[in-house]
Amino acid sequence: MSPGDDAADNCARAAAERERRRRAAALLGDLLPESTSDDMPDAADTQRGGSPHQGRDDELMRDVPPHHGG
Repeated sequence: MSPGDDAADNCARAAAERERRRRAAALLGDLLPESTSDDMPDAADTQRGGSPHQGRDDELMRDVPPHHGG
């Protein structure tokens, strides 16, 4: 095998890998989104002017049992 054969083989392998990844991306789409729902504030919370987690904090405080000082 000559050095040119190795380069051509590497090039063919790289092209096959790119094609495999392209097909996988077309089939599966973006598996990891850029941001998730916990990265973004809730629309209702920001409209009220509170912090992104204020609504959830209020909900949890309402659900405290009486014997826990709620």
